[in-house]
This record gives sequence, structure tokens and C-alpha cells, in this order.
Amino acid sequence: MKFEFIEAEKASWPIAFMCARLGVSKSGFYAWRGRPPSARSLEDERLLEQIRAVHAESRGRYGSPRVHRELTAKGIQVNKHRVARLMRENGLRGRRRRRFRHTTDSNHAMPLAPNTLARDFTADAPNTVWVTDITYIWTREGWLYLAAILDLYSRRVVGWSMSDRITRQLTLDALSMAVLARTPAAGLLHHSDRGSQYASADYRAALVSAGMRCSMSRKGDCWDNAVAESFFGTLKTELVHEADWVTRAEARSAIFEYLEIFYNRRRRHSSIGYVSPEEFELKYEHEKMAA
Repeated sequence: MKFEFIEAEKASWPIAFMCARLGVSKSGFYAWRGRPPSARSLEDERLLEQIRAVHAESRGRYGSPRVHRELTAKGIQVNKHRVARLMRENGLRGRRRRRFRHTTDSNHAMPLAPNTLARDFTADAPNTVWVTDITYIWTREGWLYLAAILDLYSRRVVGWSMSDRITRQLTLDALSMAVLARTPAAGLLHHSDRGSQYASADYRAALVSAGMRCSMSRKGDCWDNAVAESFFGTLKTELVHEADWVTRAEARSAIFEYLEIFYNRRRRHSSIGYVSPEEFELKYEHEKMAA
């Protein structure tokens, strides 16, 4: 009956689309019709298996551009429009971003730094510009707060910290992790919003101790820290919005895996040529040694 329906509606809908929706194979449909499928259809089926594998490896996070890049990296030469068509026809898509609230508390009288970054979201080398922010994540046990620091050159998360309280210690721990892991030279530009955690005396002292210059967004302007905002949007789209964590410990474990295993080492970032932050930094080091 399914094949009969496809035969009757083939003038209105693509055969591949109807086969996918009805849970039957195109080869089976063509066999039912009494003739073999075309070479193009067989190629599409083989390619679709590879697309499904890449999509599954990304845990459903990748849309067609990243799936296409991953296939290319695996040595599979295919047109990006063909990948997009097959994904569309078979209901495969990347996760979509939702809007989320900002966590900044800038209603304080602590000293503020000028917006030295001035929306220049480029860097010539690692450890020259870092951006940072805080976001919140819901679990059935209550809120979990995440502070993260990203290297603007590679978009790598170089420091992070999680806590059930949104305090300056949360941000200090993320900064300490980044400094220990990266040992940046003096002069690094550190950009944040005007939140009280970043404007606190303890945090400003930690920046001075590390030889960093401080930059802060203008009041109420989230675009001044767009890279950090975008990172949290990606995190929530690709991980948080699909989760239902019972405890904060479960959330911590999942976020650790996402940051350190997937995001930094495997995820293909459009802003750096669809490679991972780790690969992008390794390329920089190789070019520096060859120069």
C-alpha cells in the first residue's frame, strides 16, 4: 500500500522524500515497480548512509554545511547542495537556536573599563584576546551557572567554571584555569561585560597580576561581546535545550564532555574555516615553526 501511494503521488512529491517519510527504501520501491533503480538513486542511498553516520556522530547537532565539511574531510567528494537536498528530503537537520536571557548585573558602583575591544572580533595569534561571559543552565536540582573564557583567535574555550551560585569566585576559577592552561604573555586583552563579578576588586587584581589589559562592553549592549554570546547560544542549541538533567552533577558531566571533547577538539567552526579550534591552533603552530 505504501508503494502504491508513492506511485500515485510521485508527480506531486519527490520519490526519495516519500520513501523516507513512509519508512521504505527507494530500491524497494523501484523493485516493486519492476525495474531497477537508477545509478543516481543508488549513489544517493549510499551517500545518505554516510550523511546519517556523520549526523549521528555529531549527536544531531550538525546541519548540512558542517556535514558536508565532515564528509569532505573523510575523503568523500560531494556537492554541498546534494548533501543539503538529501538531508532535507530525509528530515535530517541541525539543532536550531532559541533566544535566551542575559545574566549581567551591571547595577553597581565598582570601577569600569573602557570598551577597548570595540567589536573587533579578530586576533592574529592565540592568547592575544580573550572574551568571557556567564550563562545559566536549568536542572531539576536548580540552576547551574557556567563561566567560560574563549580565545578570540581560535574560538577555543580556554577556561571555564561551574557553580550553583553566580559569584565572583565562579569567574575567578575560570580565569585561573585559563591562565594555568595557556600561560599568556603580558598584554593580553581581556573583554567582558560590566557584570559585578568582572568589575570586582578581586577579579581586577587577578587581571593585573596576570599582566592583562581589561576591556568591558558598553552598558546594555550585548553586541559588544557577541562572540561569547554566540558561544552560549551554540552550547544551548547543541546540548542544553535537548537535555533534562535531574542533578547538577549530571549537567556538569555533560557540559565537560561537550566543551573538552566535542567543542574544542571536534566541532567544525564556520568562523575559522570549518575546522576545530584545536586543529586551527595546530596549524598556526606549524606555520610559525616553518616561518
